[in-house]
Amino acid sequence: MKGKRVALLALFAAVLAAVAIEPAAAQSGADSTTEKLIWDLNNQLMYIAVPITVLVEAILFYTVWKFKNNESPLPTRENRRLEITWTVATAVILLFVGVASYQVLAEPYVTATGADAGVDTVAEDEEILDVQVTAQKYNWQFNYPEQGVTNANTLVLPTDRPVRLNVTSTDWLHAFHVPGMGLKTDAFPGQSNYLLTKPTDTGEYQLYCAEYCGVGHSQMLGTVEVRSQDEFQSWLAENGDSGGDTASGNETAGNETGALSP
Repeated sequence: MKGKRVALLALFAAVLAAVAIEPAAAQSGADSTTEKLIWDLNNQLMYIAVPITVLVEAILFYTVWKFKNNESPLPTRENRRLEITWTVATAVILLFVGVASYQVLAEPYVTATGADAGVDTVAEDEEILDVQVTAQKYNWQFNYPEQGVTNANTLVLPTDRPVRLNVTSTDWLHAFHVPGMGLKTDAFPGQSNYLLTKPTDTGEYQLYCAEYCGVGHSQMLGTVEVRSQDEFQSWLAENGDSGGDTASGNETAGNETGALSP
């Protein structure tokens, strides 16, 4: 009877924990397809991890309580059925985690594999926006080659359109990181790393350099502005001719910080 009570208590605690984490998962939102895929995986793993944690802790507390006055503990008897059960259960859990993780990591919106990333993923009526992202001490340069627009430290993107970022560096190692959109990749000199995403909500997101790159590293910040498609087209039209001047002004400010570099 006591064992049944403990099992019911553990089940109740697991349900309570699941109810508690649901609002937190919902609050996370998803401002891009990349972020949504990552959060969906996190939630799946959370729903597996919480009941296991509650069960293990319940068994631990029950064992401590039951044998707290036992001054002559005896070794546990061999129980082959129990050993097979927990071995199979562990294998099933690991298999689930592996399959779920692989399915997400194999998505081009999470792991882009090259310049043709997204070609087989996006719908036929969707056009991929290509942006060249160049990191340098201590600022970011964004070039829209097909639109002839260049901008510094502010990456402007449209909603509901696939975006492919070609991230590279002119000097040494940096890292492009926009946590609010679930985006992160290293920027290596002479090498291209690609990110594929689709913004789903307008707003501003903080861009960081996530790899220590010198004395100006903490100031190597940028902004990602996600606008509606109409506003994005208007921005392209306004900056098509003056984009170089805007970029030059921002670059000058960035190089003043870079002058601190030895």
